[in-house]
Amino acid sequence: MEPPGEGGSEMAAALGAAKRALRTELRQKLRALGAAEKQRQSRLLSRKVIGHSKYQESKRIAIFLSMPDEIQTEEIIKDIFKQGKECFIPRYKPHSNHMDMLKLSSAEDISSLTLTSWNILQPSDDDSAREEALAGGGLDLIFMPGLGFDKKGNRLGRGKGYYDTYLGRCMTHPSGKPYTIALAFREQICESVPVTENDVQVDEILYEDC
Repeated sequence: MEPPGEGGSEMAAALGAAKRALRTELRQKLRALGAAEKQRQSRLLSRKVIGHSKYQESKRIAIFLSMPDEIQTEEIIKDIFKQGKECFIPRYKPHSNHMDMLKLSSAEDISSLTLTSWNILQPSDDDSAREEALAGGGLDLIFMPGLGFDKKGNRLGRGKGYYDTYLGRCMTHPSGKPYTIALAFREQICESVPVTENDVQVDEILYEDC
Protein backbone atom coordinates (compact mmCIF):
# COMPACT_ATOMS: atom_id res chain seq x y z
CA MET A 1 0.00 0.00 0.00
CA GLU A 2 1.30 3.39 -0.90
CA PRO A 3 -0.17 6.79 -0.04
CA PRO A 4 -1.11 9.28 -2.75
CA GLY A 5 1.00 12.28 -3.65
CA GLU A 6 1.83 14.85 -6.32
CA GLY A 7 4.65 15.07 -8.83
CA GLY A 8 7.97 16.28 -7.45
CA SER A 9 8.65 19.99 -7.75
CA GLU A 10 12.04 19.41 -9.37
CA MET A 11 10.70 17.51 -12.36
CA ALA A 12 10.82 19.14 -15.75
CA ALA A 13 7.34 20.41 -16.66
CA ALA A 14 6.89 18.06 -19.60
CA LEU A 15 7.95 14.99 -17.63
CA GLY A 16 5.72 15.96 -14.71
CA ALA A 17 2.77 16.40 -17.08
CA ALA A 18 3.45 13.01 -18.69
CA LYS A 19 3.50 11.31 -15.27
CA ARG A 20 0.27 13.02 -14.19
CA ALA A 21 -1.47 12.03 -17.43
CA LEU A 22 -0.35 8.42 -17.10
CA ARG A 23 -1.46 8.30 -13.45
CA THR A 24 -4.92 9.52 -14.48
CA GLU A 25 -5.14 6.91 -17.26
CA LEU A 26 -4.04 4.08 -14.97
CA ARG A 27 -6.42 5.08 -12.16
CA GLN A 28 -9.28 4.94 -14.70
CA LYS A 29 -8.19 1.46 -15.82
CA LEU A 30 -7.99 0.25 -12.22
CA ARG A 31 -11.41 1.69 -11.35
CA ALA A 32 -12.86 -0.26 -14.29
CA LEU A 33 -11.45 -3.57 -12.98
CA GLY A 34 -14.09 -5.63 -11.20
CA ALA A 35 -13.55 -7.09 -7.74
CA ALA A 36 -13.68 -10.67 -9.03
CA GLU A 37 -10.99 -9.99 -11.66
CA LYS A 38 -8.76 -8.28 -9.09
CA GLN A 39 -9.15 -11.28 -6.83
CA ARG A 40 -8.39 -13.71 -9.67
CA GLN A 41 -5.17 -11.94 -10.66
CA SER A 42 -4.15 -11.51 -7.00
CA ARG A 43 -4.52 -15.24 -6.36
CA LEU A 44 -2.52 -16.07 -9.47
CA LEU A 45 0.28 -13.72 -8.41
CA SER A 46 0.27 -15.11 -4.87
CA ARG A 47 1.01 -18.55 -6.33
CA LYS A 48 3.76 -17.08 -8.53
CA VAL A 49 5.35 -15.40 -5.52
CA ILE A 50 5.21 -18.48 -3.28
CA GLY A 51 6.95 -20.53 -5.99
CA HIS A 52 9.54 -17.83 -6.78
CA SER A 53 13.17 -18.70 -6.00
CA LYS A 54 13.98 -15.22 -4.65
CA TYR A 55 11.05 -15.42 -2.26
CA GLN A 56 11.95 -18.91 -1.15
CA GLU A 57 15.56 -17.96 -0.35
CA SER A 58 14.68 -14.67 1.41
CA LYS A 59 14.35 -14.50 5.19
CA ARG A 60 13.55 -10.82 5.80
CA ILE A 61 10.79 -9.56 3.53
CA ALA A 62 9.01 -6.20 3.27
CA ILE A 63 5.55 -6.12 1.74
CA PHE A 64 2.80 -3.53 1.39
CA LEU A 65 -0.70 -3.84 2.84
CA SER A 66 -2.96 -3.50 -0.17
CA MET A 67 -5.31 -0.70 -1.07
CA PRO A 68 -8.35 -1.66 -3.19
CA ASP A 69 -6.58 -0.77 -6.46
CA GLU A 70 -3.50 -2.93 -5.72
CA ILE A 71 -2.71 -6.62 -5.92
CA GLN A 72 -4.06 -8.14 -2.71
CA THR A 73 -1.14 -9.34 -0.57
CA GLU A 74 -3.01 -11.11 2.25
CA GLU A 75 -2.18 -14.64 1.06
CA ILE A 76 1.50 -13.79 0.61
CA ILE A 77 1.67 -12.33 4.13
CA LYS A 78 0.11 -15.49 5.55
CA ASP A 79 2.69 -17.60 3.72
CA ILE A 80 5.58 -15.45 4.97
CA PHE A 81 4.63 -16.41 8.53
CA LYS A 82 3.82 -20.00 7.56
CA GLN A 83 7.37 -20.36 6.19
CA GLY A 84 8.92 -18.85 9.33
CA LYS A 85 10.21 -15.74 7.55
CA GLU A 86 10.28 -12.23 9.02
CA CYS A 87 7.71 -9.74 7.70
CA PHE A 88 8.05 -5.94 7.57
CA ILE A 89 5.41 -3.44 6.50
CA PRO A 90 5.56 0.27 5.63
CA ARG A 91 4.90 3.19 7.97
CA TYR A 92 4.65 6.34 5.89
CA LYS A 93 5.38 9.74 7.43
CA PRO A 94 2.87 12.35 6.17
CA HIS A 95 4.05 15.49 4.38
CA SER A 96 7.44 13.94 3.61
CA ASN A 97 9.09 11.18 1.57
CA HIS A 98 10.14 9.25 4.68
CA MET A 99 9.05 5.66 5.20
CA ASP A 100 10.16 2.97 7.64
CA MET A 101 9.66 -0.78 7.33
CA LEU A 102 8.45 -2.10 10.69
CA LYS A 103 8.21 -5.71 11.81
CA LEU A 104 4.87 -7.46 11.91
CA SER A 105 4.59 -10.16 14.57
CA SER A 106 1.89 -12.23 12.82
CA ALA A 107 -0.75 -11.99 10.10
CA GLU A 108 -3.30 -11.37 12.86
CA ASP A 109 -1.19 -8.40 14.05
CA ILE A 110 -2.59 -6.42 11.09
CA SER A 111 -5.90 -6.00 12.95
CA SER A 112 -4.10 -3.98 15.66
CA LEU A 113 -2.80 -1.37 13.20
CA THR A 114 -4.02 2.22 12.88
CA LEU A 115 -6.05 3.40 9.87
CA THR A 116 -4.56 6.64 8.52
CA SER A 117 -6.33 9.52 6.78
CA TRP A 118 -5.15 7.91 3.52
CA ASN A 119 -7.20 4.83 4.48
CA ILE A 120 -3.99 2.83 4.95
CA LEU A 121 -3.31 0.48 7.85
CA GLN A 122 0.09 1.05 9.44
CA PRO A 123 1.80 1.06 12.85
CA SER A 124 0.98 4.21 14.82
CA ASP A 125 3.52 7.01 15.17
CA ASP A 126 4.01 6.25 18.86
CA ASP A 127 4.62 2.53 18.25
CA SER A 128 8.32 2.32 19.11
CA ALA A 129 8.44 -1.36 20.06
CA ARG A 130 8.61 -2.73 16.52
CA GLU A 131 11.96 -3.42 14.86
CA GLU A 132 12.78 -1.19 11.88
CA ALA A 133 14.34 -3.36 9.18
CA LEU A 134 17.40 -1.16 8.60
CA ALA A 135 18.10 -0.87 12.34
CA GLY A 136 18.63 -4.64 12.32
CA GLY A 137 19.66 -7.07 9.63
CA GLY A 138 18.31 -5.15 6.66
CA LEU A 139 16.04 -6.75 4.06
CA ASP A 140 16.46 -9.54 1.52
CA LEU A 141 13.39 -8.74 -0.57
CA ILE A 142 10.91 -5.88 -1.00
CA PHE A 143 7.56 -6.31 -2.72
CA MET A 144 6.68 -2.95 -4.26
CA PRO A 145 3.36 -1.36 -5.13
CA GLY A 146 2.83 1.24 -7.83
CA LEU A 147 0.36 2.59 -10.35
CA GLY A 148 2.19 1.53 -13.51
CA PHE A 149 5.22 -0.34 -14.76
CA ASP A 150 6.99 -1.04 -18.03
CA LYS A 151 8.90 -4.15 -19.00
CA LYS A 152 12.25 -2.40 -18.51
CA GLY A 153 11.58 -2.21 -14.77
CA ASN A 154 10.52 1.44 -14.64
CA ARG A 155 7.88 2.16 -12.03
CA LEU A 156 5.31 4.93 -11.72
CA GLY A 157 4.43 5.46 -8.08
CA ARG A 158 1.92 7.85 -6.58
CA GLY A 159 4.30 10.80 -6.58
CA LYS A 160 5.77 11.02 -3.10
CA GLY A 161 8.98 9.04 -3.63
CA TYR A 162 8.69 6.89 -0.49
CA TYR A 163 10.11 3.72 -2.02
CA ASP A 164 12.84 5.44 -4.04
CA THR A 165 14.00 7.23 -0.88
CA TYR A 166 13.88 4.05 1.21
CA LEU A 167 15.88 2.11 -1.38
CA GLY A 168 18.49 4.86 -1.20
CA ARG A 169 18.76 4.21 2.55
CA CYS A 170 19.05 0.46 1.88
CA MET A 171 22.12 1.13 -0.29
CA THR A 172 24.02 2.35 2.77
CA HIS A 173 23.09 -0.64 4.94
CA PRO A 174 25.77 -3.35 5.39
CA SER A 175 23.45 -5.96 3.86
CA GLY A 176 23.11 -3.85 0.70
CA LYS A 177 20.15 -3.26 -1.57
CA PRO A 178 17.41 -5.90 -1.34
CA TYR A 179 15.96 -7.58 -4.42
CA THR A 180 12.80 -5.76 -5.51
CA ILE A 181 9.70 -7.31 -7.06
CA ALA A 182 6.71 -5.24 -8.16
CA LEU A 183 3.29 -6.85 -8.04
CA ALA A 184 0.96 -5.64 -10.81
CA PHE A 185 -2.33 -6.25 -12.50
CA ARG A 186 -1.74 -6.80 -16.22
CA GLU A 187 -3.71 -3.56 -16.81
CA GLN A 188 -0.86 -1.68 -15.07
CA ILE A 189 1.77 -2.74 -17.61
CA CYS A 190 2.61 0.18 -19.89
CA GLU A 191 4.57 0.53 -23.11
CA SER A 192 6.80 3.08 -21.43
CA VAL A 193 6.88 4.83 -18.03
CA PRO A 194 8.37 8.36 -17.89
CA VAL A 195 11.14 8.50 -15.29
CA THR A 196 13.67 10.88 -13.76
CA GLU A 197 17.19 10.11 -12.55
CA ASN A 198 15.80 9.76 -9.01
CA ASP A 199 13.39 6.96 -9.97
CA VAL A 200 14.78 3.55 -9.00
CA GLN A 201 14.05 0.64 -11.33
CA VAL A 202 12.61 -2.56 -9.87
CA ASP A 203 14.50 -5.79 -10.41
CA GLU A 204 11.46 -7.74 -11.56
CA ILE A 205 7.76 -7.20 -12.26
CA LEU A 206 5.28 -9.99 -11.65
CA TYR A 207 1.95 -9.94 -13.49
CA GLU A 208 -0.34 -12.47 -15.10
CA ASP A 209 1.27 -12.69 -18.53
CA CYS A 210 4.95 -12.53 -17.55
